[in-house]
Amino acid sequence: MANDEVVEEASGAPVKKKRSGLIMVIGAIVLLGAGGGFMFTRSHGAQAAAKAEAPKTPELFLPLDPAFVVNFQDQDSTRYLQVGVTLMTHDPAAVQAMKDSDPVIRNALVMLFSSQTYAGLSNVAGKQKLQQEALDDVRKIVADKTGKPDVDALYFTSFVMQ
Repeated sequence: MANDEVVEEASGAPVKKKRSGLIMVIGAIVLLGAGGGFMFTRSHGAQAAAKAEAPKTPELFLPLDPAFVVNFQDQDSTRYLQVGVTLMTHDPAAVQAMKDSDPVIRNALVMLFSSQTYAGLSNVAGKQKLQQEALDDVRKIVADKTGKPDVDALYFTSFVMQ
């Protein structure tokens, strides 16, 4: 009985205590740990192989110049919004499509920016929502031109409300 340990109680009677359950639990943990490590290295290896196969294309930025200047209504007065916008993609064909569609993109963004309210743009969440809406509009225009929405990001490079 190598797995049993004999312990004496205070009354003097010997009591057998089993350690085999503890050994099984430790063994299971070791096996799971080794299997998890194998799965991690295998999935990590697959990701590394995928990265090695597909060369990363550089980020291409297209600033929409000049900056957008629109007015919008507030409760008390007319306010002005000036927004600098830069688009980012990894596809050179998308850059050309954005350049070719510049008047359409600018029109969509002017309409979007002028429909905003001062209260809606007064916090970060409102600006992020506007940024996402602008990106969605530009992606739709590029997708209509190229068949795929190859605009990865839209950045506000300046944002002034007055």
